[in-house]
Amino acid sequence: MIRNILGSLVALAGAASAVLSPFRDWYDGRAGQDYRVRDLFGGITATESGVLVSILLPFLFAALLVIAGVVLRSRIAVALAGLVVLGFTILWMVRQGQAEGALTVGGDGAGLEVGVANALAGGVLMLIGALLMRGRGAGARSQDRARARAQREREPVEPYAAPPADQVDTWPPTQEPGMSTHTSPWPEPEVDPYTGPDPHDPRTRSYPQAERGPEPGDPGDPRDPVHPPHRPPER
Repeated sequence: MIRNILGSLVALAGAASAVLSPFRDWYDGRAGQDYRVRDLFGGITATESGVLVSILLPFLFAALLVIAGVVLRSRIAVALAGLVVLGFTILWMVRQGQAEGALTVGGDGAGLEVGVANALAGGVLMLIGALLMRGRGAGARSQDRARARAQREREPVEPYAAPPADQVDTWPPTQEPGMSTHTSPWPEPEVDPYTGPDPHDPRTRSYPQAERGPEPGDPGDPRDPVHPPHRPPER
């Protein structure tokens, strides 16, 4: 925690130094805001520049990166901002040296001046701040995951989504593979309650029974109930 605070303060100090540097003299009494960004790629000229299209533009972008990195505790964003400031400052030095033939450092305003030093110092402070910061640790990430999981648990969950209009026969869902057994939008016909197998239907009887003949005494029985037939004598 302390390292993040210290690194953030150092990085913000570097961003402030870089943003203020274009308003100071850079070379031979010429302020940094008088150099156009396009001159850094095409060559230094004597043409005056507006503030928003001067070398201040990349430095403002770097300052925004530093602020975002401090808020998000991102070391990469802060380090990238430092590289942007150092890169544009060194590129200006190269183009200025090509235009003048050589770079000189003088205390009488005849060479590199304090504005360049402020820009270089700002870029270095941003890199130091990125090194001091610890970024988002594993504890912070785990807290974020736990907070997101708790939020999902608090949200009401719909058990089943409403079916589309062309699939009304699939409601309610069974969450089983395969097609729904109800494939018609019309109600199913009611089935008569089961009362057991039909005793008169031979297909429903478990064991076939032999046909029963007429019993003695039944109407239509040709046998004589008084004189039953005898077995013929054996020969």
